[in-house]
Order: sequence, then structure tokens, then C-alpha cells
Amino acid sequence: MTSIRARLLAWILATLAFGALVMGFGAYRNVLRETEALFDYQLRQMALSLRDQGEIAPAQAGALADADFDFVVQIWTVDGRSIYASRPHTDLPARAVLGFADVDVQGKTWRTFSVATPERVIQVAQPAQIRRRLAAEAALRSVLPLLAVAPLMAAVVWWLVALAFRPLQRVTGNVRTRDAESLDPLSLDGLPDEVTPLVQALNALLQRLAAAFGAQRAFVADAAHELRSPLTALRLQIGRLRRSPDDAARAAALDALSAGVERAVRLVEQLLMLARSEPGAPVASRETIALAELVRQAVADTVPFALSRSIELELDAEDSAQVSGDREALAALVRNLADNAVRYSPSETQVQVRVGVDDGAPTLWVDDAGPGIPPAEREHVFDRFYRRHVGAQGEGEGGEAAQGSGLGLAIVRSVAEHHGAKVTLADSPLGGLRVMVRFAPSS
Repeated sequence: MTSIRARLLAWILATLAFGALVMGFGAYRNVLRETEALFDYQLRQMALSLRDQGEIAPAQAGALADADFDFVVQIWTVDGRSIYASRPHTDLPARAVLGFADVDVQGKTWRTFSVATPERVIQVAQPAQIRRRLAAEAALRSVLPLLAVAPLMAAVVWWLVALAFRPLQRVTGNVRTRDAESLDPLSLDGLPDEVTPLVQALNALLQRLAAAFGAQRAFVADAAHELRSPLTALRLQIGRLRRSPDDAARAAALDALSAGVERAVRLVEQLLMLARSEPGAPVASRETIALAELVRQAVADTVPFALSRSIELELDAEDSAQVSGDREALAALVRNLADNAVRYSPSETQVQVRVGVDDGAPTLWVDDAGPGIPPAEREHVFDRFYRRHVGAQGEGEGGEAAQGSGLGLAIVRSVAEHHGAKVTLADSPLGGLRVMVRFAPSS
């Protein structure tokens, strides 16, 4: 049985049935006992009423001798001579036991009460079977109202449970009728305290879904916008190649086309990496990684680009730093930081990459000699497709900035958040920007 309503009804009805049985049994036993006590009281009163009776008149004797009368009255003198019996009963003993007694005679039980006076002994007897039958009938009559009310109580319980579940059914109906675009919060009006936390959690989930869908739509729109420019440029470069009048012009057009393809490939790779690091994306298997070794391999991929720009790439890695995470994503984080540092640094300068442990936390520092980022803009550079407009510095940052995709630091922050790390920006001793990625302390 998986239905909460059915289980609740079953338990409540079972509890009511058990309670009714206990109450009925208790009432039955109490009435039975009280009826027995009442019958004993009648026996005693009848015997005491005859105690001071001098002689029994014939009319009174005739009344006591009625066959419909359940009681049997016997009177003896003090020397044991029987002077009266309302009806002859061979089942009754010829001698009396003073007070109350249960007498078994020839397989039958009689309830008797006897009292003695100076001149006589009076005994009043009643068949125990008749007493039990009358007592049982009285007790049963006391229980019948409870049995009659039980079905009505069950119906009331059924209705009350249905009434209590009505708010939950209303929420269920509201959710069932929604489509994929309806992410508005559910109403909390009229909900019981037990259901309100569930609906609040569901509203929080809907809010997160709305934010995720909004971010996804914005990402798709921005990606489409960003891809339009390089694809348009490639189309123009292909047209230029076709119109080239000589080999020199054709070679220049091919070089431009090749550079455009490289930029488009880089943009697509960054888009894919950002999509893989988005919240809600499938989590890759985690492993314990030597951060120094991973940084060495990632920086090695950037060395050709640094050499092409006459930039010295310096690496200082402490081998004790270890992190737990996705190797490919962390490598992309390091490559993006190193690539940005090289891309925005002037020629004939230096980029420093350092790995170490700071207060027990594995940390990565990347310093460059570029123009840096003003404190007012440091939070915005983590936004997708955000590009800073800086003045040209020869072949340095200004000329290359226009070619950037604006995704590098967005990818860095997204990967860092997936690994519980924090990214901060500061001024570098080299005169440019320092990026510090601080991972959670090793346990």
C-alpha cells in the first residue's frame, strides 16, 4: 500500500475499531458486573424483608409460588424443620449457607442468600443461568449504541481525511496542468503547515529551473551572436581568396583564412568547455590530482603561443599541492589563465605561474605584465562574452583584446566553483593582473 491517504485511513479506522472493541468490552464487563450486583441486592432485600415476617399469608405464599417467579424462597426453623418453600425444588439443598453463596446441585448452579433470626432461617435462591442471561442482555443493550455509531464515525473519518488532503490535491492539479514554460511559484494560500515546506522547496526548485533555463537561453543567444561574426569573417575571407589576382594575394588570403578558422575553433572549444562546466551539467569522475604536474602539462601547451609573442613563461610548482576533481576541466582552467596572461601582456615581458600551499589550501597564482583590470571592473570580467576596451599597446593587449571571445575568465570561475575553489583578482608585482585560484584545504 503506497497511498498515504489509504494508509492513514487504514490506521485511523483500525485504531477506531480497536478502541470501540476495548470500550465495548469494558462497558459489557462493567454492566455485567453491575447487573450481578443488582441481582445480589434483590436477593438480600427479599431475604431481609421476610426475616421479621411472623407468618406468611396464603396470598403472599401464592405470589411467591408463581411459576414465572425466578426466585425460590425457603424457610426453616432454627432446629432445621422446613416450614415453607415457595416451590418444591429437589435441586436445592436442605440446609442453608448464611450470606451469599454459589451452590452447585446436580450440575446446576444457584445463587443464594441466607439470613438467620432467633426463630428461623430464610434462604432466597435464583438460578445462576437466568442471572447470567439477564445480565448479558443488559450488557449487550449498553453496547449496541456504540456498535451503531461506529459506521457513522468511519464515514466521518473518511470525509475528514479527504478534506485534509484537498490542499495537496490542489497543488498536484496545479503542477499537472502546467507546461514546460510555466515556472511561476505555486500558491501557499490555505496550505497546512505539513505541506507548506514541500511546496516552498518545490518553488525554490522552480526558481532554480527558471534561472537555469534563462541562463541557457541567454547562453544560446550569446553563442549564436558570437559565432555569427567569425563565420561572417570566414565567408568574406573565402570570397577574398577567390578574387585573389596573384599568388601573393592568394597566400595572404589563405593566412587570414587560417587565422579566422583558428579563432572560430578556439571559440567553439571555449563554448563547449563552458557548457560542460555549467551548473547541472553531468559531473565527471573525480580523482586526486597532483596540481603541480597538471599545471606543468597545461602551461606546456601555452609555450608555443608565448614564444610567438616573445614572452617569457616562468613556472614555479610545489609538488606537495594536491586537489580532487576533473583533470580535463582543471587543465582547461590553467590553460585559459596562462593563455589570457600571455595574450594581454606586451611583448618582451614575463608571465609567472606559481603553484603552492597557502594555509593548507592548494593555490594557483598567475601574474602578468599587462594593463591589468581596474577594481571596478573585476567582477564584470567573469561575465560571459564580456570584453574590456583598452587602448592599443603595440602588439600587446589592445590589438589582441578585440580578438578575444570573452569566455576565458567565465570558464575559469565556472570550473573553480565546480571544484569548491575561489577565484580572486588583484594587482600583480609585475605591473599587470594577478589571478589567484584557492582550492579547499586538503583534509
